[in-house]
Amino acid sequence: MALFEKTHSADWLYDLLESKVQQYNQPTFIPNDPISIPHQFSQQQDIEIMGFWAAVLAWGQRKTIINKCNELIRLMDGAPYDFVRNHQPLDLKPFLHFKHRTFNATDTLYFLHFFQQFYAEHASLEEAFVPASVALPQPERHPAFPAEQALVRFHEVFFGLEDAPARTRKHVATPARKSSCKRLNMFLRWMVRKDANGVDFGIWNRLSPAALVCPCDVHVERVARKLGLLQRPNTDWQAALELTDHLRRFDPSDPVKYDFALFGLGVEGEM
Repeated sequence: MALFEKTHSADWLYDLLESKVQQYNQPTFIPNDPISIPHQFSQQQDIEIMGFWAAVLAWGQRKTIINKCNELIRLMDGAPYDFVRNHQPLDLKPFLHFKHRTFNATDTLYFLHFFQQFYAEHASLEEAFVPASVALPQPERHPAFPAEQALVRFHEVFFGLEDAPARTRKHVATPARKSSCKRLNMFLRWMVRKDANGVDFGIWNRLSPAALVCPCDVHVERVARKLGLLQRPNTDWQAALELTDHLRRFDPSDPVKYDFALFGLGVEGEM
């Protein structure tokens, strides 16, 4: 039996999560979170590039993550999409000194190479996750294209270039390796979720918010276990699915909105 069933009713938990979503899913959440990085831009491709990079680099202190992402923006002359499309070999020299924890220049240069190649043929990074041939999701039906399929596809596309460094694979997770894919699930939340609060962007349409999987970072995991929403001992892909299945009972159409509640409760020390 889940912890919340032993100590509190499901209604109590629903009310708690809903109230915390309302508290944290607000513009005031943006400045101190890595999502502030893509919020510096209005062009979709800039949002995608820096949103993806901010998500991948999102481990460690949030202030440091934001500073390192701003460093990348400066190195790209404040215009990520224009830079990845038009940079010349000599323009890459400053990136040889970029590093964030174990993410180094080799990884940085491959990201730039991938973006340049991909955007030469596609208008949106969404197509690396979901092919354009996939029909748009119908609101009244369970999504036919799940996040797991999108993440596996993206990993294959991202490392499909001949010169993909083996070391860079550790920075881009995939459910095929049983990873919880917390950073990529966070990125998908940013790109796919739509509401009027202005935190998530909701600029992608081929994945339904109902198909998303909750990011399982350390704060979310800790709070989810205390609330009885997560029982699996290993924080892997199945754990992320277990947590999301529990959250889907409260809102089948938008389960990952509760990421705000679980993360907020954890990072603010409320639980």
